[in-house]
Amino acid sequence: MRLLFDQNISPKILKKGLWSDVEVQHVRFVGLEDSSDLEIFQFAKLNEFSIVTFDSDFFDLSLMKGFPPKIIWIRTGNLTTKSIFEIFLTHKNQINEFLENENSGVLEIIKP
Repeated sequence: MRLLFDQNISPKILKKGLWSDVEVQHVRFVGLEDSSDLEIFQFAKLNEFSIVTFDSDFFDLSLMKGFPPKIIWIRTGNLTTKSIFEIFLTHKNQINEFLENENSGVLEIIKP
């Protein structure tokens, strides 16, 4: 499993200990910090990453172009790195099931 965090999420998320069984990367560290959403989408597809984002544009790209890449769309508004980490802890099973399901392209995580 490979996750690519969009630029609207702090790269500090990579330092958290949750990722022992997941390869994580941030657009900043793969040379895509100022790239368009389409360029990030294409990079993720070519490199077998799922995109983690707050941005609805990736949902729209997925509707137009299909998947992969899979999109984990965090629809909570901007959050602290700690809060994002907690979302992943809380939804870890749901996220893993989504990533393993070949028939699903977008997982929306909505703040309760």
